[in-house]
Amino acid sequence: MSEEEDIVLSELNDDELVEQMFDDLYDGLKEEIEEGVNILLERGWTPYDILTKALVGGMTVVGHDFRDGILFVPEVLLAANAMKGGMSILKPLLAETGAPRVGKMVIGTVKGDIHDIGKNLVSMMMEGAGFEVVDIGINNPVENYLEALETEQPDILGMSALLTTTMPYMKVVIDTLVEQGLREDYIVLVGGAPLNEEFGKAIGADAYCRDAAVAVETAKDFVSRKHNQLAG
Repeated sequence: MSEEEDIVLSELNDDELVEQMFDDLYDGLKEEIEEGVNILLERGWTPYDILTKALVGGMTVVGHDFRDGILFVPEVLLAANAMKGGMSILKPLLAETGAPRVGKMVIGTVKGDIHDIGKNLVSMMMEGAGFEVVDIGINNPVENYLEALETEQPDILGMSALLTTTMPYMKVVIDTLVEQGLREDYIVLVGGAPLNEEFGKAIGADAYCRDAAVAVETAKDFVSRKHNQLAG
């Protein structure tokens, strides 16, 4: 029997528990994360503090190791699933307490493309960073994006493509936003294996994101700039 199996979460002090939750997230242990969240709630932690300090803190480590090639997609999906478990407890409480939102994103794969692993990973990592994410799925024509933008009023529009043949459709969506005078209302992030920075610039996106970890960092950066401009 290893020492790890002896850990009783409720016996740890707050700092040790958060540290342990980082490890449990990293290892994709959903039940342990749910238990940790409940223990912190019982101890009087605010839902927002649990989200940012325990869950987002833990997912940041996962994101960095994913970016650096230490963790791979299956492990990140497990971690994100554990994060989801914790989030499902916190979501209704965050809504009640009116906690500050990092930002909101609408994301979907473009028309003709049915790949969704990358998109799902970005969605999960963004939720892990405290963003509200509305995933409109795969094979989206421009109308789907426009409808979701109107309904959800997000800060960010994320588009993904995995085929060279569907990449140009991103430009169709961005051009339509420009035509309708909506382009300035959203931060547009694009991603997917065949894309690169040049392509992102050429089609008029705000940024190309190499992977899910970069997408989170980029989104945070743009949203904080947007808030600063509004405040200024």
